[in-house]
Amino acid sequence: MQLLSEQEIERRKDREELMKLGINPYPAIQFSINASAEDIHKNYENNKNDYKDITIAGRLMSRRIMGSASFAEIQDSSGRLQIYVRRDDICPGEDKTLYNKVFKKLLGIGDFIGVKGYIFTTQTGEISLHVTELTVLSKSVKPLPVVKRDEEGNVYDGFTDPELRYRQRYVDLTVNPEKKKVFLTRSRIITNMRKYFDDHGWLEVETPILQAVHGGAAARPFGTHHNSLDMPLYLRIANELHLKRLIVGGFDGVYEFGKMFRNEGMDRTHNPEYTSMEIYVAYKDYIWMMEMVEDMLEKITVTLHGTSKVKVGSQEIDFAGPYRRLTMFDSIKEYAGVDVSKMDEAELRKVCADFNIEVDDTMGKGRLIDEIFGEKVEDHLIQPTYITDYPIEMTPLAKKHRTEEGLVERFELFVNGKELGNAYTELNDPIDQRERFEDQLKLAERGDDEAMAMDEDFLRALEYGMPPTSGLGIGIDRLTMMLTDNSTIQEVLFFPQMRPEKKVKIATDEDFIALGIDAGLIPAIRELNIHTVEQLKEQDANKLFNDVCGKRKKLKLEAKNPSKEDVANWLA
Repeated sequence: MQLLSEQEIERRKDREELMKLGINPYPAIQFSINASAEDIHKNYENNKNDYKDITIAGRLMSRRIMGSASFAEIQDSSGRLQIYVRRDDICPGEDKTLYNKVFKKLLGIGDFIGVKGYIFTTQTGEISLHVTELTVLSKSVKPLPVVKRDEEGNVYDGFTDPELRYRQRYVDLTVNPEKKKVFLTRSRIITNMRKYFDDHGWLEVETPILQAVHGGAAARPFGTHHNSLDMPLYLRIANELHLKRLIVGGFDGVYEFGKMFRNEGMDRTHNPEYTSMEIYVAYKDYIWMMEMVEDMLEKITVTLHGTSKVKVGSQEIDFAGPYRRLTMFDSIKEYAGVDVSKMDEAELRKVCADFNIEVDDTMGKGRLIDEIFGEKVEDHLIQPTYITDYPIEMTPLAKKHRTEEGLVERFELFVNGKELGNAYTELNDPIDQRERFEDQLKLAERGDDEAMAMDEDFLRALEYGMPPTSGLGIGIDRLTMMLTDNSTIQEVLFFPQMRPEKKVKIATDEDFIALGIDAGLIPAIRELNIHTVEQLKEQDANKLFNDVCGKRKKLKLEAKNPSKEDVANWLA
């Protein structure tokens, strides 16, 4: 059973009334528009002759009925426009039903309408559309939340509950249209990044999301099963290994924007499904990649904001290069005051214990160093900073450092205390790569569920030969957070992962009887659209008494009317 509010019941009645009048509340017709609210506001004053025959459509968002004429606002994808609706203009004949009944009584806030007419300026200076034709396009049977604004348009009582906003993004975008700017900016980030790569001649590609081996990163995968092949498959945790296969195949530069899936916790910066950009360029190394990233991010930021500097929370971040470069070991020494470069696993565990960092027996040297870094260093890296030269245990897919024993050529880009990008000089020695995978298998045997799996086909590809290559991954969600000044990843995802909604428990007859309600009165209770104990408890006792007595009489129930004391006891 669907629980309906009084407004929802009334809107469904309005829908039926429209149909009785021969008006389809959901017509299949094409409604061609020739202008937008934004276009009209921007250009009308300078081109008035172009706005004498306008057709526009959108949601009805406000209405001021004034007898035979009314003002209202409609909202399309670009903004709001005031409309002036006069009875005799939309009803030129004797029949005034379209205005008197349809517009004034059967349409409501949130309904989609299409209007034709001409633009004019009211005596108060408001650019408006004088309506000559009105068409019902879609009837809303669930009322929108009421968002209150002051005379300057500032919201002071809005739809702000994050739980509702993220779960019902369609409502959020409707009543908080300014939130669209975040997603428009996100689209522009991807567009500009794609243009930067295309201008360099690198190829955009697509690689499998369903993979037989979950490789390319240290993360726990989501698993599924392919029925026809009768085999397990995994949603990819990275696309790295397939992109490298394409470098083996002869492409000099390939990149992909794609969804990754990691079966891990959710917080302000993590969603199990997220968007990543990964790029691989042959004959380059991680030093070249640092310079490329600086150039790209500065260009994108300037294109979006007109400057390389952006406000992120209380910080002003400057994306203009060059960025600070600090090795992993030096960063721990600087911010934690300890040199871990020569420590073995036992010594690292003691450091973690001294810092009250929680670890477990499955963690090897690499994970332990990473835990120390995350706890003691990350929060200090506010301006764009490259953390370079990681221990080999932390990075199975990166090439050994050209001069430093035990390290690999890797950097991570940190901004405002968060990792934004990850890059290597890619390991292309198939013998070394196999040994690294074997080390990962040993970690998996110890219980590390984020250890990488052995990918024999990828090793076979490397055996055919891969040129020197540099690769980079950037989290699009986190980059969007920074360039739109949002502190939670849920604000930059249209549909973030949410816990299941709590199901409403419909009360049984026994539930109502347990409250002292006569079984013979239960039909009257349900006829009042009261279907849960919670709904009952929300009622006003006096009103409920009158309503139940009225419904008992209308339904001709044999049960006696309750007393006011009886009803008060139901609600106690």
